[in-house]
Amino acid sequence: MKKIALAAAIILTANSAFAGALTDPIVEPAVIIEEAAAGSDHGILVPIMFLIILGVALTGGNSVT
Repeated sequence: MKKIALAAAIILTANSAFAGALTDPIVEPAVIIEEAAAGSDHGILVPIMFLIILGVALTGGNSVT
């Protein structure tokens, strides 16, 4: 009887050692932060174009001879 109890205890212990889920573990992806490349500033282009168009409009309409 002792051998049967000992065998049952070993079987129960062995089964719990292999217990686990059959699904893949959840792994969170690494966060990669990309910095903007340093380049020319395009914010000045619009005001310069506005001044050129304004200058052409003011000087091109009335010609006094």
